Amino acid sequence: MLSASGTTPFRPAWWCRSPHCQTLWPHLFRRRPSLTLRRERLEVPDGDFLDLAWSGPERGPLVLVLHGLEGSLRSHYAASLIDGLVRSGLGVVFMHFRNCGGEPNRLPRSYHSGETGDLERLATQLVARTGQPLLAVVGFSLGGNVLLKWLGERGDSAPVRTAVAVSVPFLLGEAAERMETGWSRLYQWQLVRSLRRSYRRKLPRLSAQLPVDAAGLERLRTFRTFDDRVTAPLHGFAGVDDYYTRSSSRQFLRHIRRPTLILHAADDPFMWPRTVPTAPELSPSVQLEVSAHGGHVGFVAGRWPWRPEYWLDARIIRHIHEHRSR
Repeated sequence: MLSASGTTPFRPAWWCRSPHCQTLWPHLFRRRPSLTLRRERLEVPDGDFLDLAWSGPERGPLVLVLHGLEGSLRSHYAASLIDGLVRSGLGVVFMHFRNCGGEPNRLPRSYHSGETGDLERLATQLVARTGQPLLAVVGFSLGGNVLLKWLGERGDSAPVRTAVAVSVPFLLGEAAERMETGWSRLYQWQLVRSLRRSYRRKLPRLSAQLPVDAAGLERLRTFRTFDDRVTAPLHGFAGVDDYYTRSSSRQFLRHIRRPTLILHAADDPFMWPRTVPTAPELSPSVQLEVSAHGGHVGFVAGRWPWRPEYWLDARIIRHIHEHRSR
């Protein structure tokens, strides 16, 4: 559902109202809590692996967390959410997408915005281990797109009680277009540089199988060119437009059958306001909360800069516990 006002109770800090401040503040200044983690490497049938990190109780309700593009446990939203979930009594498993766990994955392929196979494989294994559905899956940005697409693909058979998706690029082509305008080009520059660095680590072993050589990789400066020359051919797409069309999550929202909360900000600098889905596109199981401010995975509140409040964690944890108690 979409509220009549299209906004949530979130109110940005008076000292951090702009979308860029909301986006950059937690990335630059948020303290990461120390976590007690149990590491696991999950071998997958195609000869590759997924790196997992576990925290909290080993038995009981379990929450799976998915990061964004080029994210990891070091991402500003990761450790804080895990810490909050564990303090509330829940077990958490954090999945690194392929090539994001600190060691290059073995195969030429990596991860992308529409790759739901690894999520499906992990969810199935977790259910087999625990004997019960996951309590929740939480996905940020790219991870949120993967999550919503997977929920739509699985429909009534999704092995999870509820889900939360944050700052999702619902239409990948529009998001790529938005990142080539204004100050958003700075985010694109940083993220594409990180993508090039990630694939550069794989070149010594896989150069014969990668679509571009080292020199060609360095010439890729936008999401669209990178996805056209690297992401699409490595993952079986006919080209960048085929990749964006088939992998965008917006078309899957009407098929979601598990209670799903989507948190978004209208001023998200990673996409246009028009990228947000409309009410008729949502299934009855989807609750879309759009705030006027919040940036991209920001949602910074609080009276003073030296005592910021991160509204997002509390909203996610409250939603999960509401569905735990039902």
